[in-house]
Amino acid sequence: MKNIGCGLIFFFSIFISSYAQTLIKGTVTNSKKMPVEGASVYLNNSTIGTITDKDGNFELLIRDGKFELIISFIGYKTIIYNIDSNTYEKPLFLKLLRATNFLDEAVVTKTKYDDDWRYNLSRFKIAFLGRTELALQCKILNPKVLSFEYDKTTRTLNAFAKEPLKIENRGLGYLITYDLVHFSLGQQKVTYLGLTKYQNLKGKKAKQKRWKKNRLKAYNGSLMHFIRSLRTENLGPEGFLVHQFKRVANAERPSEEKIKKAREYIKLNSSQGLPINFSKKIKTPITALDSALWTIQRVRLPKYRDYLYKKNVPYEDMITKDKAMVLLNFENYLSIVYTKEREGQNYTGSNSKGKSGSNNQSSSITMTSKTAILDPSGIVIDPLDIFAEGYWSYEQFADLLPLDYQPSTD
Repeated sequence: MKNIGCGLIFFFSIFISSYAQTLIKGTVTNSKKMPVEGASVYLNNSTIGTITDKDGNFELLIRDGKFELIISFIGYKTIIYNIDSNTYEKPLFLKLLRATNFLDEAVVTKTKYDDDWRYNLSRFKIAFLGRTELALQCKILNPKVLSFEYDKTTRTLNAFAKEPLKIENRGLGYLITYDLVHFSLGQQKVTYLGLTKYQNLKGKKAKQKRWKKNRLKAYNGSLMHFIRSLRTENLGPEGFLVHQFKRVANAERPSEEKIKKAREYIKLNSSQGLPINFSKKIKTPITALDSALWTIQRVRLPKYRDYLYKKNVPYEDMITKDKAMVLLNFENYLSIVYTKEREGQNYTGSNSKGKSGSNNQSSSITMTSKTAILDPSGIVIDPLDIFAEGYWSYEQFADLLPLDYQPSTD
């Protein structure tokens, strides 16, 4: 079990309630009521989308349900329109407004593409795209729209984008437009929020076959796969084992206050010219300096210990059903083991066994709110309601699929 890992938090919202379809029509204009041609109109985090014609009109055939309809055009504020196909009656009239530069001028207009920027870009790519084999096949086509700020006090890297990112995922066969809303990389977790449009890449039969295979592999064992299986109470046949554990402070690790005092004492001795032997093996501290060194040597111990107390957690301990909604609600932590696929070779989690990886993929989640709504498409409606660690935090944006993806049955 991974004690401390990077969190996986991303933003999207889409609800599919049935396979019936509705034709959505609308017109997009600017503030002067002039039609906007070429505006993107799509369902967030899906491959379902179109562009407006010369008269600003669009038509979109969607499955019945509740969706976030996104309307975007360079130089204008993005519209996020919540639509319910069950109550939709009239054509939509949507007005785009000119965007104002909400980002700090020092960040956007005075960005220097120097070594610092390239270093921050490399950190952004690893944190955002991930370190998987699919991440290595992803390319940000317009990286210079990105700017970065580093907060030394919190050791946090923040990223901003003056235009949507264009990402070519050659492993899964998608061209992705990502409108970055928020990105923050701290010492132990990464969070990012945004709006995503997927488009299928064109390719010959060999590529199409490879993309189909890779998409299925990305889906199997994913958070999307887990949520869909949990909602339908089909975890076992789908390859998931779910256990429950609690996390407690590691009594063998010194407190942060003791660590701080030990560092200050060592620094004081060092400033006075006294020799400091950091590699000294100390079983029983004799002097005050020995105690300080002994404390520092135990900093690498994990802050927490995980204790498994329930195997094969029953569904009633994880979810409740309220009318049409399925709510996630559990205590402490869930350990989710996917048994039908090995870990990736680049994964360095606590359960991995060298380069070959473990036979199983292990992740964990905890609640950050009282309940979380599980959508039939396979996501948490408010992604900030849970925090994920382990293998799911290793599989970042490069391994995500559009929410209208369905695994092939052939």
